[in-house]
Amino acid sequence: MSERGLLIVFSGPSGVGKGTVRQEIFSTPDHKFEYSVSMTTRPQRPGEVDGVDYFFRTREEFEELIKNGQMLEYAEYVGNYYGTPLTYVNETLDKGIDVFLEIEVQGALQVKTKVPDGVFIFLTPPDLAELQDRLVGRGTDSQEVIAQRIEKAKEEISLMREYDYAVVNDYVPLAAERVKRIIETEHFRVERVIGQYDKMIAETNVIR
Repeated sequence: MSERGLLIVFSGPSGVGKGTVRQEIFSTPDHKFEYSVSMTTRPQRPGEVDGVDYFFRTREEFEELIKNGQMLEYAEYVGNYYGTPLTYVNETLDKGIDVFLEIEVQGALQVKTKVPDGVFIFLTPPDLAELQDRLVGRGTDSQEVIAQRIEKAKEEISLMREYDYAVVNDYVPLAAERVKRIIETEHFRVERVIGQYDKMIAETNVIR
């Protein structure tokens, strides 16, 4: 019996290491996830492939998708839209492939309203002092900006209750392994597979 893939929504505060942990997960040959391809209205650059780097659409096409509720989440940045197309995600899930979506907290909450049965994983720092050290270590932000990011992180951590799991990023390979174990476990949840067995029972003739 084929099983529908899982939508894995992975997020956490700025500086927590979402991208690093995601890259660690995808660097191992045993991963079975597809990284979500985003859609954008910005011009296609030389060498970029539609459907691989992005789904390139006109502003009118993108706004029509928004109007019809066909974007899992979206935002406008520097005059262009960026977002996650619902049709692409559903088609991939229907093939039995897990879709991995790395996204900011507010975007994750948008996704939850459309795909409540997704697996929502929140990546946390060991503590706020460690998070501040990581932000300082980047060397890209002023002290004022770092202070703002810490305050924002506090707000986002308070939204952790909207997620299914919290994973501490104390050591990247270990955090990646925790995420993979969570996803593996989710595939065995009765509520995810019971429909397949109900159908099997209904379609099976009684053996005499």
